[in-house]
Amino acid sequence: MKRLSFLLLQGPATPFFARLADTLLAQGHRVCKVNFCAGDALFRTRAQTLTFNRPLDEWDSFLDNALQQHGIDRVLLFGDCRPQHMQAIIRLKQQSIPYFVYEEGYFRPNWITLEAGGTNAFSSLPRDPSWYLAQAKEISKYGDGHSVGGSLKVRALQDMAYHLANLANPLCFAHYKTHRPHGSHIEYLGWARRFPQLPWRGRQAQQAIDRIQANSRRFYLFPLQLDADYQVKVHSRFDGICQAIDEVMTSFAARAPRNCVLVIKNHPLDTGLIDYRTHIQRLSAQLGLGKRVLYIDGGHLPTLLHHCSGVITINSTVGLSALYHGRPTIALGQSIYNLQGLCFQGPLDNFWKQKQKPDKTLFHAFRNTVIHRTQLNGGFYNARGIELAIAGSIRRLTQSDPLPVHQPGYMGEPSWEG
Repeated sequence: MKRLSFLLLQGPATPFFARLADTLLAQGHRVCKVNFCAGDALFRTRAQTLTFNRPLDEWDSFLDNALQQHGIDRVLLFGDCRPQHMQAIIRLKQQSIPYFVYEEGYFRPNWITLEAGGTNAFSSLPRDPSWYLAQAKEISKYGDGHSVGGSLKVRALQDMAYHLANLANPLCFAHYKTHRPHGSHIEYLGWARRFPQLPWRGRQAQQAIDRIQANSRRFYLFPLQLDADYQVKVHSRFDGICQAIDEVMTSFAARAPRNCVLVIKNHPLDTGLIDYRTHIQRLSAQLGLGKRVLYIDGGHLPTLLHHCSGVITINSTVGLSALYHGRPTIALGQSIYNLQGLCFQGPLDNFWKQKQKPDKTLFHAFRNTVIHRTQLNGGFYNARGIELAIAGSIRRLTQSDPLPVHQPGYMGEPSWEG
């Protein structure tokens, strides 16, 4: 096996990147890891660490020096929309250095994403449905993978440890700026207020859904994404979730059948810093929707998907769950699954009265192909998931030819002109 030189940029707020670095090192590869903040340094590794404690406009020269000095063959990073990563990708492309992007899995909960050259709308996956049908004939049929398990408590503790460590940033990483819109202390205050209410809100949500079903009313589901989600900021035309809510509700009021209900479901990890309930109530009054719009902060998602008449999403992975359940789906942003035969391709105003379900054969071909090319069985947030993810990562990262083949119909750089 050829010995490679890896450079790890910012990873998830867990021990995953540190353990991955140690495993690559133990197999004889050369490994360097960049720490951008005290939280990055919290998860220690035996690999060589580089400290970037400079203004972002010096990042290009720092990166160029690291690539040259350490003879880097491949670069790993978590999330290709973070500012320092987007800058790095430009340099890596110029120098033809392969890079691999980790992300949360397209098919959760037992999968994570590891994709050469970009994820989501930056993915090399093509837009041609026939390509997936052809590819699927040559690969295994993937099930749900080994169960990863996990605990929200463990994930929360890791996240808190990461951000508590970042309290030292003014001393150790004075130039660091988080990619998130709010500081961790503000987000924690929001969660501290919201999370104790979730059991009660969940019961309220279930009661509301029960009433809709008891009255045999059709409903459409609009699951919200996080307002800070880069998939919204970079891969859609929306500035934030409220803007998307405005568009969906306005279209629903004008074009949806009068006997239908729009159910807007909050994201389970929302910080509560934006008062969506009040925003929706005000807009509902302006549009004369009355009780035709229901906002819920809870509810069992698979049950909602099973019973709804259709799903509206920006580019959430919930869209893939909707397709799995055979629900008519429209994606308002760029996503790997927004394909002819899977998602509705017309304008939102025309979606409400169409009943075309996703093509089952195409979806299964799409799912198997995407898992084969981009997914690893594993997780970032517990020992079992990390163990599985590292095993899969080593196999993929040490392949002789890691670069993606850009097929006809490659998504490329996103554009929202027109």
